[in-house]
Parts: sequence; C-alpha cells; structure tokens
Amino acid sequence: MDIFNTADQDELQNDIDRLNDWANEWQLKLNVDTCCGMTHTASISNLCNTKYYIDNCNMCYELANTDSVSDLEVRFDSNLSFMDHINDKVNKAYGILGIIKRNFIYLDINSFVLLYKAMVRPHLEYANSVWWLYKKGDIEIIEKVQKRATKLIISLNKLSYVERLKQLQLPRLKYRRLHGYMIEVFKIVHNYYDSEAAVKLNFNTFNTTRGNMYKLQKFMCQYNIRKYSFCA
Repeated sequence: MDIFNTADQDELQNDIDRLNDWANEWQLKLNVDTCCGMTHTASISNLCNTKYYIDNCNMCYELANTDSVSDLEVRFDSNLSFMDHINDKVNKAYGILGIIKRNFIYLDINSFVLLYKAMVRPHLEYANSVWWLYKKGDIEIIEKVQKRATKLIISLNKLSYVERLKQLQLPRLKYRRLHGYMIEVFKIVHNYYDSEAAVKLNFNTFNTTRGNMYKLQKFMCQYNIRKYSFCA
C-alpha cells in the first residue's frame, strides 16, 4: 500500500494485525522467521525507516527489512529493476543449455526446437508481464540466451542470428514478450480474469475521433518504472 503519512503507517500495521488474527483463527501459524518487509520508493524519508511488528504466540516480533524477496518464483527488489530476477533466470537457462550440450552432441532442428521450447525458453518468459523489460541492456541479456542456444546446431552455427531464427522458425524473445502482453490485455479487457484480482485498465472515453471502444487511456508518468510498466 502507499505510505504518505503516519496514518498510512498505522493502517498498514492494522492490516498486519488483522492478517495475523485471521491466520490464528484458522490455525495457520505464520513463520515469523520468513516474514519480512520491503519498501519501494524513489526518495528517502523518515517514513521508510518505520518498524512494523507481528504477533506470534503472544510475543511481538519486528519484521526485518529486505532489499530482495521471491514471490511465486519472481524475485522483487526494492528498486523494482528486477535485475536479480533476470540474472537468476538467465543463469538457470544457461545451466540447462549446458546440460543439453553435454547430452546431445549432434542436434537436428526438430530435436533442438523441442528441447529449447520445453526446457529453456519457459524460464526466460515466466511472468514476464510482471518484470517488464524496457532497457536495451536488459533486453540484450535475455536475447543472448537464445542466440547462444541456436548455435548448438552445428549445421546452422555459421549463419547469422536472423538466419538461424528463420531456419528454426523461432521469433525473437522481444516479439514473444510483446505478443504475450497483447494476449494479457485482451484477457483483462474481455473479463477472462477475476475483476477483483486483475490489473485495472482504464478506457479513453473522452476521445471523439474515429476509433473503437477499447482504446486505453494513457497517463503521464514521472518515473520510468511506472512509465514502462505493464499497466501504464
């Protein structure tokens, strides 16, 4: 939640208390050693140093602050740069490529495509609407994995990256991400998801020019994190 003043701090502490009461009521004991807090902010203020507490067995424990936390296999950092997440997924993808290279010396196109789509590419695309890429360096780090992967086929090793993709009928990962974002927007707009859990997308109802009813409203953003986010 957004914290602008001490009243917001008190409200957050009350939310923590209610969550703890609910867990105790349903006998779902919280592991306080794994509970922590994280602050996302573009400026440093005294509000960032606020301590929050959780009650466990009638003992009050202070929630530790952290700069990085993993949630559903997505690693969030305090700056929302997702560099830790990207590095983790890239390293895992390279590790799997090493396994494939050691166990399949002579790969044909069909075998490579099956192995790559099943074992490597899912790590590079999992929940990518959350960790939206907009920096050229980050985009290149992800794309390099596919560049190296396509060189495992000896017969295509000397071709350029674009030619290798044509032979394998594989798109660039940047295109795959854009295609995935469009699918997510379509599902949200047409209520395929629970309206209480889905991202809120606002329509531009003030546009009098020709168009359609699904034009999304764009907002002015001060920071790039917000400007290039999925729902911006």
